Amino acid sequence: MTGPGSGPGAEAPDGQRPQRLAQRGRQLPVLDAARRPGAHREGDPAARGRLREGAGEELLAASGLTPEAYRAAKSAAAVMAMNNVFRRTRHLLSDHEYGTLRAGLRMNVIANPGVDKVDFELWSFAVSAINGCGMCLDSHEQVPRRAGVDREVVQEAFKIASVVQAVGSALEAEAVLAGFE
Repeated sequence: MTGPGSGPGAEAPDGQRPQRLAQRGRQLPVLDAARRPGAHREGDPAARGRLREGAGEELLAASGLTPEAYRAAKSAAAVMAMNNVFRRTRHLLSDHEYGTLRAGLRMNVIANPGVDKVDFELWSFAVSAINGCGMCLDSHEQVPRRAGVDREVVQEAFKIASVVQAVGSALEAEAVLAGFE
């Protein structure tokens, strides 16, 4: 994700600042936890301990996000984890009557995330990409697109999600293999 010519101010081949990153000031920051082994994997007991001991403040500082944006990003992850399982299950069931039943899930943060709605929707989109919920992907892709966000920006969100998922998988495998040493 990072390297020469890949940062927010990097020049595109045609010499133009990439519209996908410059658009409306969106940088789509990734928390440093994704780059540090064991810092965010819930399956790693040591990681859970570090998070309980105040690593949240360290992650906030490293993320470049405001406290409000950090809370909103965590809220997007939580509400999407719930929604993705619920909606994906409804979709996968052969009995489509479940689709007519009231969900009854609390999702107040979606209506008032405390940050720009488009940013929250991009974070929700990224989580939905990781969790593989097609209905949620479609829903959360529409809000930024209707707000004038280019497809390239939306693609950046799922590129980041892809890298976060890959790093998480590698760290999880590393933790499992470390148990055999």
